[in-house]
Amino acid sequence: MPELPDITVYLEALEARILGQRLEQIRVSTPFLLRTTQPGPDQFGGRSVVGLRRIGKRIAIGVDGDFWAVLHLMIAGRLHWHPSGGKQPGRNILAVFDFASGALSLTEAGSRKRASLHLVQGEDGLRAMDPGGVDVLSADLSAFASALTATNHTLKRALTDPRLFSGIGNAYSDEILHTAQLSPIAMTQKLKVEEIDRLYVATRASLADWTNRLRTDAGAGFPEKVTAFRKGMAVHGRYGEPCPRCETKVQRIRYADNETNYCPKCQTGGRLLADRGLSRLLKQDWPRTMEQLESLVAAHSGGK
Repeated sequence: MPELPDITVYLEALEARILGQRLEQIRVSTPFLLRTTQPGPDQFGGRSVVGLRRIGKRIAIGVDGDFWAVLHLMIAGRLHWHPSGGKQPGRNILAVFDFASGALSLTEAGSRKRASLHLVQGEDGLRAMDPGGVDVLSADLSAFASALTATNHTLKRALTDPRLFSGIGNAYSDEILHTAQLSPIAMTQKLKVEEIDRLYVATRASLADWTNRLRTDAGAGFPEKVTAFRKGMAVHGRYGEPCPRCETKVQRIRYADNETNYCPKCQTGGRLLADRGLSRLLKQDWPRTMEQLESLVAAHSGGK
């Protein structure tokens, strides 16, 4: 799912292409995408784009009259820019925003359609789209700490809760926690002051660093390679690969459709965190350290 760095680069690319431009029409090609009834898409045609905003993991496009189109890309939704006279939108199209200079299309891969479009008017309509999480790039340490410790959750859950922090999801939370050298299952209200300070610095640094990397990758073009798994990530999506800091194999906790990746040496004092599927299978034999895991693997492979 596109997160704060990805959304920021999308917005910068859109600003260069559509800010001040006249929106000719919004074409919605599938009914499940549009989650509101009023205002309708026809009320956006002929209005100029006057604003662009990030609302959590959403992209908001504002036109004259204080009308806003709010897009949530979810896991598989992506935006594409088609310059006027160039290649037209093709497969998996959910919606197209037509401008004289080109077309902005929304696609979604796969059969599980989760992307959404809300059409709203006014600041009240926009606020209804905002879960209310703190923007960590503008918040001071005190505001960050207050949000973090408001409830007693694991660090992974707290960082990815949009009501607590804005725009952080599964991928960048893994990178943040690795940078901070903190366990994903550490409880927020049991953190030391020094650990909260370290997490604050790591959160801001990781998000700013990845925003700059994505901005550099996109260059003057439109960001097309938006993915949760990127070359250069320390732990996210790198299960079984060496940690770039200590070379210990990256481990994971799997749950639902997601997984948390972490380095046991850098983040959990060498302790393996129980994976739901494997720990249920192994029960009391679940290895607690990397050494025990390697011994278990060697035993099952005949020492090879």
